[in-house]
Amino acid sequence: MSQKFHILWADDEIDLLKPHILFLKEKGCEITTVNSGVDAIEEVEEKNFDVVFLDEMMPGMTGLETLQQIKQIKPQIPVVMITKSEEEHIMDDAIGGKIADYLIKPLNPSQIWLSVKKILQNKQLIDTKTAQSYQQEFMQISYALGDAQTHQDWADLYKKLTFWELQIDATENKSMLEVLETQKTEANASFARFVKENYLDWMAEANPDKPLLSHQVMKEKVFPVLRKKKPLFFIVIDNLRLDQWEEIESLINPYFQVEEKSTYFSILPTTTAFARNALFSGMMPLEMAKFYPKLWEDEDSEEGKNNFEEDWIRINLEKNRLPVKFSYHKILQTQQGKTIVDQFNNLLQNEFNVLVYNFVDMVSHARTDMKMIRELAPDESAYRSLTRSWFEHSSLFELMKKIQHAGGEVIVTTDHGTKKVNKPYRIIGDKNVTTNLRYKQGKNLNFEPGKVFEIRRPEDAKLPRLNVSTTYVFAVEDYFFAYPNNYNYYVNYYKDTFQHGGISLEEMIVPIVHLKAKR
Repeated sequence: MSQKFHILWADDEIDLLKPHILFLKEKGCEITTVNSGVDAIEEVEEKNFDVVFLDEMMPGMTGLETLQQIKQIKPQIPVVMITKSEEEHIMDDAIGGKIADYLIKPLNPSQIWLSVKKILQNKQLIDTKTAQSYQQEFMQISYALGDAQTHQDWADLYKKLTFWELQIDATENKSMLEVLETQKTEANASFARFVKENYLDWMAEANPDKPLLSHQVMKEKVFPVLRKKKPLFFIVIDNLRLDQWEEIESLINPYFQVEEKSTYFSILPTTTAFARNALFSGMMPLEMAKFYPKLWEDEDSEEGKNNFEEDWIRINLEKNRLPVKFSYHKILQTQQGKTIVDQFNNLLQNEFNVLVYNFVDMVSHARTDMKMIRELAPDESAYRSLTRSWFEHSSLFELMKKIQHAGGEVIVTTDHGTKKVNKPYRIIGDKNVTTNLRYKQGKNLNFEPGKVFEIRRPEDAKLPRLNVSTTYVFAVEDYFFAYPNNYNYYVNYYKDTFQHGGISLEEMIVPIVHLKAKR
């Protein structure tokens, strides 16, 4: 044992516990013993202890009463309740009083020592085990990275990297995080090559080897559930990455069981205007622009790019012969979310409810523009934490609890993810070139070939073109496009920000989750 633990043990029969106390002392613990709850409270007020053992059946002040007093004095101190009674209400009260553990007499020394280790060395043990497990898996991931040949290989690899990122992030010293980040960087470089080699082939309708893409999601994943004639809630959280979903899933687990959790590939560009319109319409951008020109807003338009989402959903439903009663809501502000919750019973009258929540997307943009948000989310871990905090206190979480109570079904997804960018990539274009940092659409684009994916014939990628010489260029890995004019200012302003539009695991491979209410 590397450190000495200080334990306070309160029991009116403390003399009978000498063998146990000697055992703990041999393990290196320092033990202070008292015979009553009053004495225990005095010791807690005067000294610092790592853990308190508290007998429940003491005369005078009971263990539960003592627990309440200790938690008022030092809320963070771990308390282990010890009792002869197995009555459930005592256990419930103790757990409600935020005990760290619950032991029933007669005790044995190993049981006590295990409780101490679980409470006081839990983080250290988890840190060590996590580091060892990732080290063992490191080579397997490296082999998988070299062998990845299909879209499913890449989806599985990204899930594995995300799993270990969250496991390592949960440790105290995060000792393996740098190694994992290096492995993710290598994976993104290989993934970019994979997409460049295969993306245009995926555009062929008859290609059986392509992944599920944005425009196929509703037909393949949503409409089959809708046909069950139960109220279905389709929730799209703009800009939600796989790691952010994993962060909030634990909050949802008490209310819903996961019926299916999978991923799909966002189309390029990985932006709201293209990917979300494709998601809702069931069409690629070229088809939307060609057959519904009044609904499609080109990049040179001054209008918003997502003003017609409800129309696209209606068209998709009609195309699939689903004459259902549906509602569409876009939540941009807190009050809009509260209104949805207040009008929940009205939503139950619909067979299909589509809700778009823009908070995560707004955070990524605000983080670029506002120093305060950068301070709140300086890295990937904090960005996930901010997402979790938002969800935990959001009207969306309230809505989902209501859906669960009503026995409804939910499908949660997103339109694309986001990538933290660090490396500038020089590009030159005329004034009509798109402003997005991860992709450019326009004519006369001048850039150094290499770390980009260039599509000279937009129709090959089922993308519309503004004019005869329009091309699309996508940034890969963690690059972002920067103009030579005012280059240093531009680079300093956008470096280390979260962007989307390009090619990365984080932007393209996104979660879709089918949830059923727990009864």
